[in-house]
Amino acid sequence: MKKIAIACTALVLVIGLGSCKPKKSAYRMAYEQAKQREIASQPEPSNTIEYEEPETKPAEVAPVNKIVVRKEKVSALDGDSLKLFSVVIGSFQNPTNARALKERMVAQGYKAVLAMNELGMVRVIIASFETKEEAAASRDAVKDRFAPNFKDAWILETMLQDTTI
Repeated sequence: MKKIAIACTALVLVIGLGSCKPKKSAYRMAYEQAKQREIASQPEPSNTIEYEEPETKPAEVAPVNKIVVRKEKVSALDGDSLKLFSVVIGSFQNPTNARALKERMVAQGYKAVLAMNELGMVRVIIASFETKEEAAASRDAVKDRFAPNFKDAWILETMLQDTTI
C-alpha cells in the first residue's frame, strides 16, 4: 500500500511540474518578434538611389523634387505580376505576417501583391506602376489615407528575378 501511495505521489508531482514549463511556441513567437525588430533597426543596404527632377517654375531658382527609390531583385509570389515601380507598405521575414497584411489591404479594396527579395524578406506591395511619379503619388495617398500606420511606405524599383518561389 505504501508503494502505491509513493508511486501516485511521484506521478502527481511529475504531472504537476511538467505542466508549469513554458511552451515552445511562446518562445518562438518572442524570438521572431525580436528578430524582426533587429532587422528593422539595421540600416538598409546601400542600393538606395535618389532620382532628382527639377520642377519648372517661373522663379529664378528651380527647386529639386526628390523621389527616393530602392532597387531590388524580387520574385512575385502567388504568380502575380509587378510593374517597374511599386509601393511597399510592409517588409516581413515571416511570410505569415506578410500574408495577414496583404489580406487586410485586399479587404480595404487594394490589389496587394507579395514579393520576396534575395535576402528572403517578403515585401507587401500595395500598387505597381510604370513611372516613379505615379508610384510617388500613390505612396503619398496611402500615407495620407492610413496615417500614421504606413508613414514609412516606400517605392521599390523592381528588377525581377528569373525564378518564381
